[in-house]
Amino acid sequence: MSEDICVIVPTIREYERMRAYFENARDHGFDLSRLHVVLVTEDFCETDEMRAMLDEEGVSGEVFDGSRREEWYEAHGVAEYGHVVPAASHAETSFGLLYMWANDRFDYGFFIDDDTLPHPEDDFFGTHMENLAFEGEVKSVSSDKQWVNVLHERADEHGLYPRGYPYSAMDETVETDTEDVADVVASQGLWTNVPDLDAVRILMDGDLQGQAQTRTSRDDFEDDFVAAPDNYLTVCSMNLAFEREVIPAFYQLPMDDNEWDVGRFDDIWSGVFLKRAADLLGKQVYNGAPLCEHNKAPRSTFDDLHNEVAGLELNEHLWELVDDVEPAGLPDDPAAATPDDYATVFAAMADRLVEGEFDEYRNGAFFNHVGEYMHDWLDCLDALAHVEATESTAA
Repeated sequence: MSEDICVIVPTIREYERMRAYFENARDHGFDLSRLHVVLVTEDFCETDEMRAMLDEEGVSGEVFDGSRREEWYEAHGVAEYGHVVPAASHAETSFGLLYMWANDRFDYGFFIDDDTLPHPEDDFFGTHMENLAFEGEVKSVSSDKQWVNVLHERADEHGLYPRGYPYSAMDETVETDTEDVADVVASQGLWTNVPDLDAVRILMDGDLQGQAQTRTSRDDFEDDFVAAPDNYLTVCSMNLAFEREVIPAFYQLPMDDNEWDVGRFDDIWSGVFLKRAADLLGKQVYNGAPLCEHNKAPRSTFDDLHNEVAGLELNEHLWELVDDVEPAGLPDDPAAATPDDYATVFAAMADRLVEGEFDEYRNGAFFNHVGEYMHDWLDCLDALAHVEATESTAA
C-alpha cells in the first residue's frame, strides 16, 4: 500500500519510543507501509541514530534537524517563510505540516510526542483511522461556559482541568447528549498516567517536578465524544490524527521564539482555531480512544510556569476573539468543504487578531504578531502549492 499517512514526531532524546508504536502496528495488523515518519529534531541531536532506527524498523521516514529544515525551505522555494516555524520549540511540528502539504500523497497526518507510549491492547493507528472514518451517533458534550473539559467524566473525583483550559470557564455546568457525526477531521486520543496540565494546576496539585500527583488511568475514560457546536476544547498534539484538508487552519502557533516569551500554547491555540473552522464547516473533532501512556519526564514546575505565564491572560480571551468570526461564502454542505474553505476561515481569524487593539491585556501585541504569522502561514502554503504545481507541469 502507498504511504498515505505522515507521522510527525518532535523529538530531541526519546525517539526510540517510536519502536513501541511500530510494534503496536505489527501486533494489530496495521500496515506499516502506509506510514512515513518525519522526526523533527535539532542539530545537536542523534540524527544518524534516528535514521538508523527507522531503517532497522523497516519504516519509511526522514529526519530533519535545523540545518536540514533550512535546506528543505530553500529547495522548495519558501526560504522567506522559514520564520513561521519557531526555533527550539514544540511548535516545530508545523514543519511537519509543511512537509505534508508539499507531498500530496499524504491524506492523513499524525502527531505523536516522544514521551508517550501506546497501550499494547489498543490498535493505536487503526483506532485513529476508524475515528476519522466514523459516521453515526456519538456522545456530545457542552457546557454553559462554551468549554468542554476533555477530562469531564471523572472531574467530580479528580478535579483536573487540562493545559489550556481557561480559568474563567471552570465550575461549568456540563450537559451531554448525542450527535449524529458524519465528517470527522481530527481524532484526539487522550492519556493515562501523567495528565496534561499547566504549571499553575500542577503546583496546586502539589507537584514541583512538572508532572502531577494526581494520575489518570483507563477507568477515568468511558465514552468517546465530541464537543458540541459552539463549544471549545483543549486539543493536545501528543496523540492526534487529522485529515490533510485541515492543514490551512491547523498551524501550530509561533511560541517560545518571540519577544514576549509566550510559549506552551501552540497546540492549544491551533485547536481553538481548528474547532471554530470545524463548526463553521460542519465538521467534528473526535475525542477519546486510543489512549496513550504519557510519561512526562521530571522537570521544574517553575520552569514550565515561566514559559506559560506570559500567555495565561491571552489564553483567557483568544477563543472569544474568534468565536464571532463568520466569513462569507462557505459551503452549506460539509461534504463540499475544501482546504480553501479552511484557509478562508483561518484568514478571517488572522484578520481579527491583526486588526485588533489589545492594550488592555499584558502582552496583547502578541495577538497581532500571531495574526501576521497566520497570514504568512497561508502564504507559505500557497507558495508550496505553486512550486508543486509547477514541478508537476514540468514533469
